[in-house]
Amino acid sequence: MALELRQSLKLAQKLVMTHQLKQAIRLLQLGRLELADTLRAEMEQNPMLEEALPELEEGGHPESLSATEEAPVEEEPTTARVDGSAPSDIGEVNWNDYANTFDSDLSFAHETPAADAPSQFDFISVQPGIAEQLAWQLMPLQLNGLDRQLTGFIIGNLDRHGYLKLDLPDIVAACHCALAEAEGALRLVQSLEPAGIGARDLRECLLLQLERQEEEDELAIRIVDRHMASLESRNFGAIARDLGVTQHAVLDAVARIRGLDPFPGNEYDNGAVNYVTPDVYVFKVDDQFVIQMNDEGLPNLRLSEAYLQLLKNRKSLPAQSRSFLLENKRNAEWLLKSVEQRQHTLYRVVESLLKFQREFFEQGPLSMKPLVLRDVAEDIGMHESTISRVTANKYVHTPQGIYELKYFFTSAVTNADGSTVGAEAIKTRIRQLVSAEDPAKPLSDNRIAELLAQEDIEVARRTVAKYREQLKILPVKHRRVTTARHA
Repeated sequence: MALELRQSLKLAQKLVMTHQLKQAIRLLQLGRLELADTLRAEMEQNPMLEEALPELEEGGHPESLSATEEAPVEEEPTTARVDGSAPSDIGEVNWNDYANTFDSDLSFAHETPAADAPSQFDFISVQPGIAEQLAWQLMPLQLNGLDRQLTGFIIGNLDRHGYLKLDLPDIVAACHCALAEAEGALRLVQSLEPAGIGARDLRECLLLQLERQEEEDELAIRIVDRHMASLESRNFGAIARDLGVTQHAVLDAVARIRGLDPFPGNEYDNGAVNYVTPDVYVFKVDDQFVIQMNDEGLPNLRLSEAYLQLLKNRKSLPAQSRSFLLENKRNAEWLLKSVEQRQHTLYRVVESLLKFQREFFEQGPLSMKPLVLRDVAEDIGMHESTISRVTANKYVHTPQGIYELKYFFTSAVTNADGSTVGAEAIKTRIRQLVSAEDPAKPLSDNRIAELLAQEDIEVARRTVAKYREQLKILPVKHRRVTTARHA
């Protein structure tokens, strides 16, 4: 067997992700707050970047006061100083070059936040929550070390609604205490305000509130204690027969139970106070819509004039220092170009959304049309993955309110005549029908489907049920309100 050595020449194309391209796509999918933090961090690390501040008039002083109104000083554009001195390889960024269409090792799938990842809008100052409120109530009490440990452990395991998600054996195992000691600590926490805090289920929560009332409601306590299943199913006749009372008395007790708070911890819930600052504003001026980018709060970066002057004088700097500044200058120019391209791409996407969903901007959610990422991508000549990144975690202020850009992409429901209706429009109509229903005779899913059919919207009952659950609307049996009638 003979061995033979051969040489072959092979040509292949492979996309190489440079640092600049990675930076461009990272900036593209950043939210507004993250973008501001990133720009400030880059300004601190790169000496070639500086923030352009409004210049004062000669003889002026930032703290001086004047009674005369002066014309506003026009701010210098962010990329105004990126001119002919920029490297020749900086051009219009082609997002398709690094869309998710190449080798798996170069995929940006890992950059997509996990479903359970915290939102970047969980950023504001935190108000005292339920844990802080309960700890404040325990401060005046002279607790020993074990009681302090047990109450702290119990408070730390309350969910946002004020419920304890542990059983007594779990507390005993975690704190190495006796069962009686765990029970005593739990009763102490349950004695705090608001009433019902520290309950392990809805039944216990309601009982704690009923026991705290000035006048003991024996019938309501018996109903909650023994007949929670019948109470949830509204089987009031069975409750009356078992307790040996009239149905009118049961209805009166149920009305009092309705006045209790099933989520006592929500009063101190600090997780819902999130402020959203829109990335884009859409205004209607006369009969035309105007798109305005929101640059407020973003640092107005430019190349440092001082270091540019140093680079012009070749003899004033050592070779190593000059190389350092040139490298940082290229990085700074790429950053400014990437930011400019990000804003331009975002503007084009909003412009395309305005074209497809113009009826929404004029009339509201009921006029929402079906729209997918491919429609916008084909309209502006970009890849679908680029549109997905541009619309992620970004908000637009419209005449109808503030919406996430992802909101405008909705699936289509096809009617019998072949026409299509946006899913968001159907959800909005379902919400309107439920809000206008008679509380004593709420609309069933079948009835909602029939009412939608009268409006030429053909949807199945199961589709109505799915949309209703997405809207967090209770089923019909839990929405019915029964009033007591006295003879």
